[in-house]
Amino acid sequence: MGKKEKHCDPEDPADTKPGDNGAHIALGPEHRVVVRVIPGKRSAENGEKVGQDFKARTGGRLRNLSTSDEYPASKAALLNASGTEVVPPHTGKPGRPQAPYKVAPLELQDATVHKTREKGRVVKGDFPVVFGTVLGVMRALTQSVVRKTINPAFVERHHGTERNRTARKIRKSYCFSKTWQVHEALTSFTLYNYNFCWPVRTLRVRDVEGHWRQRTPARAAGLSDHAWTLFAWLTFPGVQRK
Repeated sequence: MGKKEKHCDPEDPADTKPGDNGAHIALGPEHRVVVRVIPGKRSAENGEKVGQDFKARTGGRLRNLSTSDEYPASKAALLNASGTEVVPPHTGKPGRPQAPYKVAPLELQDATVHKTREKGRVVKGDFPVVFGTVLGVMRALTQSVVRKTINPAFVERHHGTERNRTARKIRKSYCFSKTWQVHEALTSFTLYNYNFCWPVRTLRVRDVEGHWRQRTPARAAGLSDHAWTLFAWLTFPGVQRK
């Protein structure tokens, strides 16, 4: 955004936003709902924001299974958001007491995808378990209605949809964002109206007469009973008066 990453000065505060930017996305694969998006640099800070916001928006409930790529910040963000803080007891010995730390709950199941590449092509995929057990992860997969393998394909597919809807996110394009405010606003606009206004083909179901009924992610998740028009979504008041 604004200019290429190689032209950014890491010590210049004005260059904290320009350059390569992405979006940290928490996506519910069953209903394709975008729960939270944080546009910006791929950083531990933004990963933490997604983890904490996801926890708040889902009432702190644990997912049956979460998957991600091997980005190191994802593990810390998930542990900080879902873990229980343990305060070590005082030993009575000299020295600084041990600092509190987080422990993952036993029911937390999380796995990543490790891709082995040769000449730019993926030749092998491994699936290390980050939290939980291999048995717990496999059990969660058997209970899933949308996937039987560990992969971040739903998020990756969503990135393709977003690039199709937002020209400024297409790689090697003259349509790249020039200002951060517009980039951030348009990212939130396209990703959140997707929930309510974008019928997803793979979410459609047949009615009692055998006709296909289109559903948006919000409708599939039970957050709405119809597909919203863009005008209705934009003009709906964010704060409801009693």
